[in-house]
Formats: sequence, structure tokens, C-alpha cells
Amino acid sequence: MLVVHHLNDSRSQRILWLLEELGVPYELKRYQRDAVTRLAPPELTAIHPLGKSPVITEDGRTVHESGAIIDYIIRRHGGGRLAPALGSDAYETYNQWLHYAEGSAMLPLMLFMYTGRLGEAAAPLKPRIESEIANHLGFVDAALTGRDWLVGEGLTGADINLSFIGEVTGAFGRLDQYPAIKAWVKRFQARPAYKKALEVGGAYAYGAM
Repeated sequence: MLVVHHLNDSRSQRILWLLEELGVPYELKRYQRDAVTRLAPPELTAIHPLGKSPVITEDGRTVHESGAIIDYIIRRHGGGRLAPALGSDAYETYNQWLHYAEGSAMLPLMLFMYTGRLGEAAAPLKPRIESEIANHLGFVDAALTGRDWLVGEGLTGADINLSFIGEVTGAFGRLDQYPAIKAWVKRFQARPAYKKALEVGGAYAYGAM
């Protein structure tokens, strides 16, 4: 049985969504953030030394990192769904988007969150961070303009991995600046599997923008 080690208000929510889209049976093990520090509990280090979520386990194998988890689940359980055919041009585009979400797009948003706690001490960094946020969100918005999904005509694992970027953008109150991203977020949040994953995962601060 595939086990999702799920931390509240985290990127592991999108792994639940993926599994609900595919109809794959799974077991959920819940972990709660510290109410003050918002850090994951130490129990997660028993699953993986970094103590981060998402993490999945299956048949004695532990898989961490969102992109790797999504790739693993789709290859092993997707049955050809939610990804273009391996070797196709569409697959190469899909693979870039799949890894772009955490490889590039999330960093400036994380820096914005962390430096927001520093007050005026972060002032020298803010122009560069804002420039990078605008650069990346503008790139994603342009890619989604005139289309429903990132690759092809339907939802793929790339949309699921990048979904957290759209949701965090909404949490920062910036979606109105990026109409294509805003429409895309509304589109995927309306999916039955997304809603089911919210029911399963519990309270999620970034849902229903």
C-alpha cells in the first residue's frame, strides 16, 4: 500500500490530489506543524532524515521531493494518464514544467515569506526578490494565456506540481495581476478530485482562492 506522510498546510496536499485524480488507493499518515514555529514535527525524520513533507513510502521504498513523487506515482500507477507519452515532444515540455515548479519558481516566493519576518532588515533584498517574483509569475502567466493547462489539452502532473505556486500567489494577494494564473487556479480547484483531496487532507490554508 502506498503511504502518504502528510503535513498540514504543505505541498503534500498536491500529492493527495494526484492520487485522487488517478483513483489510486493509499494510506494517509498525518503530521501537524508546530503552532508557533510552523515547523514539521520531529516524527517526520523517522521517515526521511530531512524531516520534510511530502514523503511517500511503498513496498520498502521511500520517495521524497514533490517532482520525484509525482513522476513515480504517474509512472507506476498512472496507466498512461496525466503525462504525455515518453519520448514525445510534449513529454519534454511536460518534464521541464514538472521540475520548474520547485527548481526555479518556488525560490523567490519562499524568500518573500522568510524575509517578511525580518522587517526593515530585509529591505536591501526586497527589490531583487520582487523582480524575481514578477519574472517567474509573468512567465507562467504568459504560458497559460489562451490555454487551460500547461501541456496539451488536459491536466497533467506538471499542473499539479505547479499548483502550489498559483495557490501561494493567491495567498499573497497577487492573483489579480496574473489573470491567466488566476483562471487556472480556479479551474483546478473546481475539479472533484481536488475537492476530495481537501476533504481527506484536512484544513489547508491555500485552498479555495
